[in-house]
Amino acid sequence: MAAVTANGSPPGQLRRVLSLPEMTAAGVGIIVGAGIYVLVGEAAADAGAAVWMSFALAGVLSALTALSYAELAGMFPRAGAEFEYARHVFPRWLTFLVGWMMAAGLVVAAAAVALGFAAYVREFVDIEIRIPALGLIAGVVAIGAAGVRESIRVTVVLSAMVVVGLLGVVAVALPTVGEVDLVEGARAGGVLSGAALVFFAFIGFDEVNNLAEEARDPTRTIPRAILLGLGISTLLYVLVAVTAVSAVGPERLAAAERPLTLVVRERVSDRAGEALSVVALMATASTTLMALTSASRLIFSMARAGALPAGAAKVDAGAGVPRRALIAAGAVAALFALIGDIGVVAEATDVAIYFIFLAVNVLVIVFRRREPEMPRPFRIRGAIGWVPVAPVLGLAVTVLLMTRIDPVPLGAAVGMGAAGLGLHALLRLRERRAERGGAPPKLISG
Repeated sequence: MAAVTANGSPPGQLRRVLSLPEMTAAGVGIIVGAGIYVLVGEAAADAGAAVWMSFALAGVLSALTALSYAELAGMFPRAGAEFEYARHVFPRWLTFLVGWMMAAGLVVAAAAVALGFAAYVREFVDIEIRIPALGLIAGVVAIGAAGVRESIRVTVVLSAMVVVGLLGVVAVALPTVGEVDLVEGARAGGVLSGAALVFFAFIGFDEVNNLAEEARDPTRTIPRAILLGLGISTLLYVLVAVTAVSAVGPERLAAAERPLTLVVRERVSDRAGEALSVVALMATASTTLMALTSASRLIFSMARAGALPAGAAKVDAGAGVPRRALIAAGAVAALFALIGDIGVVAEATDVAIYFIFLAVNVLVIVFRRREPEMPRPFRIRGAIGWVPVAPVLGLAVTVLLMTRIDPVPLGAAVGMGAAGLGLHALLRLRERRAERGGAPPKLISG
């Protein structure tokens, strides 16, 4: 009989301890970050009083790709998500690029959100911005190293407080609903522009997949958690948008530096507005924790397949987590945070996410053609012949949104991809030398 750890998992493997509510909370925790506090105002500048339509449309557009993730997660319930899906279809270099772009995007996003956390800290304390950012990264790495259950418990608490805070905004502004015509001046172009902007506030539903090997009954839990997390976040965003624009009007909402703080200060008091900044701190902390946790699982999966150095695939026997991969992700995030302003690089991560979304939707279509009889615990309904409709629409939406990308972050994303391919070439060269020396090869299947 194979040895097992105290929780019943074989040594060297991740522990299956997470339930559906915990996985859903993780999804909400990474989706509902601090972006909503700013984006609702910026989107109002495009969509006016119909800003809520932009959030609803972005939620629907996100759901198209979320369905693709849900189908693939049921078929391949393994850590590493996008990398694991791609290695069954794409050539080695493209498989590596998919994993690299996702991992790099997560790490840079963690650094950017940590700097956002630091900006909120500075509303209360005059401190150099890098110090609280680095402190947050160190703190979430320590929490993540303690175990995945500990990470998720912290995420559940933070997510609950964030949701309560946003529901508080809804509650104080609810009596004003009806004072503003919510469809006045609505233009298709403005609503679409607003949707393209706030689409970034929905990114994160995909990262639940990277916890697949730590979920109980993952073929059922992961697809449900993806869709539940996205659904809850969309509903919350729409409620916030409706009540916020009703409370202060689209013009003032668009002009405000911190639009939700404006709503609360006007409806309650200045002190209540400061309390909302505390909620934003919790949102950014939760997002940073889940981004680094997800990045570490992706790095772990790539190392296990031989695409990255094998040391990153080691699972700590006590905590049951890939501590080396987590520390590596945290260290790189800290280096980016030291820059202090990584705006263009952070925007490039959004381009990377679009690239990943394209790959995921393509993979669903390819698997439907190549493996029509393969078990699919979650299957997207609606197809024309063997072609599923939702992934095709997901591809079209992603391409449409990519047309709105500025050249500078696009160039930065291309540079990020080129760096990844360079690293892949170096690792392949080292692998070939090892094979000539008699060492066993480490191959990526697919």
